[in-house]
Amino acid sequence: MTTTWKISQLDRNTADGFVTTAHWTATAVDGEHSASAYATVSWPEGTPVIPYANLTEATVLNWVWESVDKTATEASLAAQIALLKNPVKSTGVPWN
Repeated sequence: MTTTWKISQLDRNTADGFVTTAHWTATAVDGEHSASAYATVSWPEGTPVIPYANLTEATVLNWVWESVDKTATEASLAAQIALLKNPVKSTGVPWN
């Protein structure tokens, strides 16, 4: 299984260029099965202290991982994929 983390959008103050919110996704793929999570992380004004123009995705992902339990998120995605591979519930009717 591979998990890919991405920053989909940043919210920032135009006056000083500092980021206030990061929108992120984590997508896990195992063969034909996939699961994803989307959330945001916000910081008080003035933190983090790197201006928007100087940011890289890697830098922002590290900020996100300081605020989000990366291991628990990836474990949740793995559990979702495990259920897709081996479902414990089903729907339908027996006569079709």
